[in-house]
Amino acid sequence: MCRNIKTLFNFDPPATDEEIQAASLQFVRKLSGFNSPSKANEEAFRLAVKEVTAAAEKLLGSLVTQAPARNRQIEIERARARSIKRFGVREKGEGPSI
Repeated sequence: MCRNIKTLFNFDPPATDEEIQAASLQFVRKLSGFNSPSKANEEAFRLAVKEVTAAAEKLLGSLVTQAPARNRQIEIERARARSIKRFGVREKGEGPSI
Protein backbone atom coordinates (compact mmCIF):
# COMPACT_ATOMS: atom_id res chain seq x y z
CA MET A 1 0.00 0.00 0.00
CA CYS A 2 1.09 3.54 -0.58
CA ARG A 3 2.68 4.86 2.60
CA ASN A 4 0.85 8.18 2.31
CA ILE A 5 -2.58 6.57 2.47
CA LYS A 6 -3.71 6.51 6.09
CA THR A 7 -6.19 4.17 7.72
CA LEU A 8 -9.52 5.98 7.92
CA PHE A 9 -11.82 3.44 9.55
CA ASN A 10 -12.80 3.38 13.22
CA PHE A 11 -11.53 6.75 14.39
CA ASP A 12 -13.15 9.24 16.68
CA PRO A 13 -13.96 11.66 15.18
CA PRO A 14 -14.68 9.83 11.92
CA ALA A 15 -12.71 10.51 8.75
CA THR A 16 -13.67 13.74 7.02
CA ASP A 17 -14.68 14.05 3.38
CA GLU A 18 -11.35 15.80 2.77
CA GLU A 19 -9.37 12.89 4.27
CA ILE A 20 -11.26 10.37 2.14
CA GLN A 21 -10.71 12.46 -1.00
CA ALA A 22 -6.99 12.86 -0.20
CA ALA A 23 -6.57 9.10 0.26
CA SER A 24 -8.43 8.51 -3.01
CA LEU A 25 -6.17 10.97 -4.81
CA GLN A 26 -3.07 9.20 -3.45
CA PHE A 27 -4.47 5.83 -4.54
CA VAL A 28 -5.13 7.05 -8.10
CA ARG A 29 -1.68 8.65 -8.23
CA LYS A 30 -0.12 5.36 -7.17
CA LEU A 31 -2.09 3.32 -9.72
CA SER A 32 -1.51 5.71 -12.61
CA GLY A 33 2.05 6.67 -11.84
CA PHE A 34 1.09 10.32 -12.33
CA ASN A 35 1.50 12.94 -9.65
CA SER A 36 -0.17 15.37 -12.01
CA PRO A 37 -1.63 13.98 -15.24
CA SER A 38 -1.14 15.50 -18.66
CA LYS A 39 -3.99 17.45 -20.25
CA ALA A 40 -4.83 14.36 -22.31
CA ASN A 41 -5.29 12.27 -19.14
CA GLU A 42 -6.67 14.95 -16.83
CA GLU A 43 -10.35 14.08 -17.24
CA ALA A 44 -9.81 10.33 -16.78
CA PHE A 45 -7.66 11.02 -13.71
CA ARG A 46 -10.25 13.39 -12.19
CA LEU A 47 -13.06 10.90 -12.85
CA ALA A 48 -11.05 8.08 -11.26
CA VAL A 49 -10.48 10.14 -8.11
CA LYS A 50 -14.20 10.91 -7.93
CA GLU A 51 -15.17 7.24 -8.35
CA VAL A 52 -12.57 5.98 -5.85
CA THR A 53 -13.76 8.60 -3.35
CA ALA A 54 -17.36 7.39 -3.76
CA ALA A 55 -16.30 3.76 -3.33
CA ALA A 56 -14.23 4.62 -0.23
CA GLU A 57 -17.14 6.54 1.33
CA LYS A 58 -19.44 3.59 0.66
CA LEU A 59 -16.92 1.16 2.15
CA LEU A 60 -16.30 3.24 5.29
CA GLY A 61 -20.05 3.70 5.75
CA SER A 62 -20.75 -0.02 5.59
CA LEU A 63 -17.92 -1.39 7.76
CA VAL A 64 -18.75 -2.51 11.31
CA THR A 65 -16.58 -3.30 14.29
CA GLN A 66 -16.92 -4.13 17.96
CA ALA A 67 -13.54 -2.52 18.71
CA PRO A 68 -13.54 0.87 20.41
CA ALA A 69 -12.83 3.82 18.13
CA ARG A 70 -9.17 4.84 17.98
CA ASN A 71 -8.04 8.25 19.15
CA ARG A 72 -6.26 10.23 16.42
CA GLN A 73 -3.86 11.96 18.79
CA ILE A 74 -2.74 8.68 20.36
CA GLU A 75 -2.17 7.18 16.90
CA ILE A 76 -0.09 10.22 15.88
CA GLU A 77 2.08 9.82 18.99
CA ARG A 78 2.53 6.11 18.27
CA ALA A 79 3.61 6.91 14.70
CA ARG A 80 6.14 9.44 16.00
CA ALA A 81 7.53 6.89 18.45
CA ARG A 82 7.89 4.32 15.63
CA SER A 83 9.65 6.92 13.49
CA ILE A 84 12.10 7.80 16.26
CA LYS A 85 12.78 4.12 16.86
CA ARG A 86 13.32 3.52 13.14
CA PHE A 87 15.23 6.67 12.20
CA GLY A 88 16.62 7.84 15.54
CA VAL A 89 16.17 11.16 17.27
CA ARG A 90 16.28 14.06 14.84
CA GLU A 91 16.35 17.79 15.23
CA LYS A 92 13.17 19.54 14.15
CA GLY A 93 13.20 20.07 10.40
CA GLU A 94 15.68 17.25 9.69
CA GLY A 95 14.92 13.90 8.17
CA PRO A 96 11.57 12.36 7.26
CA SER A 97 8.42 13.92 8.61
CA ILE A 98 5.38 12.00 9.73
